[in-house]
Amino acid sequence: MPKIVDHNKQKEKLAEATWRVILRDGLERASVRNIALEAGISAGSMRHYFSTQSELLAFSMRLVSQRVKTRISSIQYTGELMEDIQQLLCEILPMDEERSAEMEVWFGFTAKALVDPTLHGLCSEVYDELRRVISSVMEALGKSDLLREGLDFEIETERLYAVIDGLAVHAVVMPSRLNPEMIRSVIAAHLRSLCK
Repeated sequence: MPKIVDHNKQKEKLAEATWRVILRDGLERASVRNIALEAGISAGSMRHYFSTQSELLAFSMRLVSQRVKTRISSIQYTGELMEDIQQLLCEILPMDEERSAEMEVWFGFTAKALVDPTLHGLCSEVYDELRRVISSVMEALGKSDLLREGLDFEIETERLYAVIDGLAVHAVVMPSRLNPEMIRSVIAAHLRSLCK
């Protein structure tokens, strides 16, 4: 009897192998051959799941995004707005080994998207989704009448987005200097600067 293969599970396995190759060897070494070797299958077998390297990278990028969304959707909120906002923002950031690996891989994908048109649209889509999360944080602060008077909503949304994005970069590049406690402190300080 032929073995039944779950194609979605196999694609996820290949995406995770892609992440491991990128984390260990860099994006430039994430060839079909190296990823197949990491996943324990033949390069020819990979063609059953992805016809091009760009298609594999796009699937791998989407999987990073989906995992972040899954974590966000499973947050158990306390009802305390400032605490809940900080918890939400921390789910986006590299606060532990798993999220650090996702972020490092994501930055590799982002760099590749600058020169690969098939990845550029997906990259923009994910960054737009992140901006919507940041905008929803600002809207929640506004609806709760917590924002300082006279703030420019669009500028402050971009500034919060830049803070979160900057924290992500710094936490990946200099994890010993920007540990989870410092990340939480920076987020809390920035949120206080927005509020009355």
